[in-house]
Amino acid sequence: MFRNNPLRRAAVAATAALALGLAACGSDADSDTGSENGSDAADKSITIGYMAWDEAIAASYLWQNILEAEGYEVELTNVEAGVVYSGLASGDIDLFLDGWLPQTHASYMEEYSDDLETIGVWYDNASLSIAVPAYVDGVDSLADLADNAELFNNEIIGIEPGAGLTAATQDNVMPTYGLDDYELRTSSTPAMLAALQSAIGDEEPIVVTLWHPHWAYSNYELKDLADPEGTLGTAEEITTLARTGFSADFPEVTAMLEKFQMDDQQLGSLEDLMFNVHEGDEPAAVEAWLSENPDYLSTLGVS
Repeated sequence: MFRNNPLRRAAVAATAALALGLAACGSDADSDTGSENGSDAADKSITIGYMAWDEAIAASYLWQNILEAEGYEVELTNVEAGVVYSGLASGDIDLFLDGWLPQTHASYMEEYSDDLETIGVWYDNASLSIAVPAYVDGVDSLADLADNAELFNNEIIGIEPGAGLTAATQDNVMPTYGLDDYELRTSSTPAMLAALQSAIGDEEPIVVTLWHPHWAYSNYELKDLADPEGTLGTAEEITTLARTGFSADFPEVTAMLEKFQMDDQQLGSLEDLMFNVHEGDEPAAVEAWLSENPDYLSTLGVS
């Protein structure tokens, strides 16, 4: 069962802290980055930025484990997507493992793509959704929401305000389907999941913004609402992005990342361990998953 993770509750505070740090130290990034074959500690230091989407958390902790085992010092920084992209562009963040392309993060790529490197796609069937519990009858499509506002207390439960899913819901879904009687309640992914769990526990109606891949679909019986107007876009690719110069500074890490792939079963089992079995102890979840998948590291070229 899902319970709030204190690490992820700190995302807002971390966003503000990193934003201040980016403004204060922008020009220092180049001097702190060197060849991965150098002897200085900075030469082996990598900062991974991630937003509080569960696949981003899972992938980031997985790669922290992999890289630390290879002798790197890895810092994870939990911030909103816009701060990750600006951090990559300025060089204060080295890696981001959850770029949703070409649609969800299109606005960030339009602004920052000239200052980023695209390393590779590791998941190719990602999609945005708006979902209700399977027991909610008579609501099967986004087109059904307008006439059922009171059923859902005139609320769509969303995630972070800066998320691409939030923008798609506000700018595309709600005006297209005439959802003027709804308020999109934004706060955080953990808060949305807590509300979803609570509603399902009481078998009450709720409508939430969600996405695939996500462990919630294996834990709860959910129904994605049909989107006949295509307002949430089509399947996307989850892409690894890096700051400019990363591949030259870390060729061995880049080679591993270029081989990085996860299918639904692999990612789903990692998320289940991280957010349910070992909830609150992400490193333990990664260790357990690697123990259950002993051949996985060899696919990355790790001996």
